[in-house]
Amino acid sequence: MTADLLYPSGYNAEFLKTCVPLPASPGGTLIRELLYTHFTVLIDPARRLALVTGVNINGDQLVTADRGDDWHLDSRIPLYEQAGEDVYARNKLDRGHLVRRQDPVWGDKTIARRANYDTFAYTNAAPQAGVFNQSKQLWLGLEDHVLTYARTNGNRISVFTAPVLSAEDPIYRGVKIPQAFWKIAAWTATAKNSTVLRAAGFVLDQSPQLKDIELDTVRAPALIDNNPPPLGPYRTYQVPITDIVGLTGLNMDALSEADVYARTPVIREGTDHRTHWIELVDIARIHL
Repeated sequence: MTADLLYPSGYNAEFLKTCVPLPASPGGTLIRELLYTHFTVLIDPARRLALVTGVNINGDQLVTADRGDDWHLDSRIPLYEQAGEDVYARNKLDRGHLVRRQDPVWGDKTIARRANYDTFAYTNAAPQAGVFNQSKQLWLGLEDHVLTYARTNGNRISVFTAPVLSAEDPIYRGVKIPQAFWKIAAWTATAKNSTVLRAAGFVLDQSPQLKDIELDTVRAPALIDNNPPPLGPYRTYQVPITDIVGLTGLNMDALSEADVYARTPVIREGTDHRTHWIELVDIARIHL
C-alpha cells in the first residue's frame, strides 16, 4: 500500500499556480480536520456536519471508477460527531455529496479507487431534498463547466463546498437540516504574462417552502420522526464571494479578492444583498 493511501495528504493549497488556502473557521471554534485522498473535510462536531470541504481536481488525470455507494463513518473521530445512516434511513432525504464523487478520482488507479471510496464517508455528506430537478443538475455540473473553462490553463481547479450552518435550521432526528449550500470554484488564468487567481461563488437554496410552515427549532422532540422538514425546490445562484463570507463567517480573503463577480458598487446598509444574486437556470448565465 502506498504512503498516499496510508496517510492521505488531503487538500493541497499549492495545487494551482498560486497559494489558495482552505477557508478558515473563526478562532476558538472546535473543528475536526480530516484528510482524505485529494480533499479535506473540516467537521463542526457540534453540528455533526462539514463546515468546509476543499478538493483538488486534475482534469488531465481523471479516472472512471465504479460508484460503489459504500457509505461509512470515519473511525478517526467519535461517532457522535458525525451524522450517519440514522439521519437518512426511511425517508426522502439524500446523502448529498459535498465533495462530488468524481472530483478527487484522479491519478493512478489504486489512488483513484481510494479517492472514490473516501467520498462516501458520512463526513462528506449533508442532508438534501431527494427531488432531482434542473437546478440540482446545474449545481452538480458546475465543476465540469469551470473545468472546461480552465482547460487552457492547466486543466486544474480547486473547489470548496459546504452547507450553510445556520442557527435557524430546523432539527430532525437530532440534526439541524441545512437550508442552503455554498460552493466556490478557483482556477488560474494568464494575464500580461503573469498567473492570476480567479474564483466564482455559488449558493444552492432548498428552503423556499419553509416560509409556509411552522418549524420550531426548540421543540426538537416533535420533529424527531420519520418525516423530515418539507424542503422546497432547488434554486442555484451565482453570488459575490463576500456574501458567502457573510453567510458562513469563514475567512476566505484570497478567494474574495479573486472573485470574477465582485459586487460593485458596495450595497448600502439595509439593502437586500440577494438583489445582486444571479439565479441560474442554465450554464449560459454563469459569469466566469
